[in-house]
Amino acid sequence: MLDFRVETFLTVCETMNFTRAAQLLHITQPAVSQHIHALEMQYGTRLFLYEGKQLRLTEAGQLFLQTAATMRHDVRRLQEALQQMDSRRHLRFGATLSIGEYLLPSPLLRLLTDDPTLQLRMITANTQELLRLMDQGELDFAIVEGSFDQQVYEGLVYCAQRFIPVAAPDYPFPGPVRRMADLLDARLLVREPGSGTRGVLEQALEARNLTVHSFRYLTELGSLNLIKSLVCAGAGISFFYQPVVQAELDRGDLAEIPLEDGEIRHDFTFLWRRGSAFAPYYREVFRLLHQD
Repeated sequence: MLDFRVETFLTVCETMNFTRAAQLLHITQPAVSQHIHALEMQYGTRLFLYEGKQLRLTEAGQLFLQTAATMRHDVRRLQEALQQMDSRRHLRFGATLSIGEYLLPSPLLRLLTDDPTLQLRMITANTQELLRLMDQGELDFAIVEGSFDQQVYEGLVYCAQRFIPVAAPDYPFPGPVRRMADLLDARLLVREPGSGTRGVLEQALEARNLTVHSFRYLTELGSLNLIKSLVCAGAGISFFYQPVVQAELDRGDLAEIPLEDGEIRHDFTFLWRRGSAFAPYYREVFRLLHQD
């Protein structure tokens, strides 16, 4: 069981407010202060400092947070593992939208076929939300397309995918298209800021001294399938991982827009909390999901 003072510390880190942490923990604010002070005395260092009225972690506090979050994750994983002995196996993980809907159906079918008693729970969310759920011990691991802190998380490349521009086959481009800059007069349909695909596109554009706002017409939508439907209908262009639009490409509903200024590829990463005692288990799950 995790030390109650460490739980208090983690709650303060989530809220960066002693009073709010006390409310969430159903204890008094002085009790929160006492728990933090006891940890600071035990480890001989300050964990928090105030800058004006703003609470912030010290460098030691940052290190303590990384370790404590992994400890909480492992404690919850251990509790479940002990409860599951002589019982059915459980697997809790997360994946970003493109990965969960278009890359994992076959591997998950294989897992469920090999172990019909497997209790499986997969959450689909953006990378930052999945990292937050891992930090809280709600997920064992995640497969993500977004960036992450390699000092906090350990990962293996699950796969690398082409990230391609597509349009309806008869989309009326105003002129010849050979480079990314030649697309700027088209309507660009993209996911909302913070989504994985949006981030990959922004990085690719930045490498070419462009942004999404360089396009004359910009449409932001929260649904991948809605964007795909609109692009198929000729409403504009968009960028997708190739597996997401492979069926539409095969049917001729969409066509890849060939560009001369570099192919875009992006890694999908299978990751977990760095330092976790369950790292060998996660590596084995990676192997099972990664089998051809």
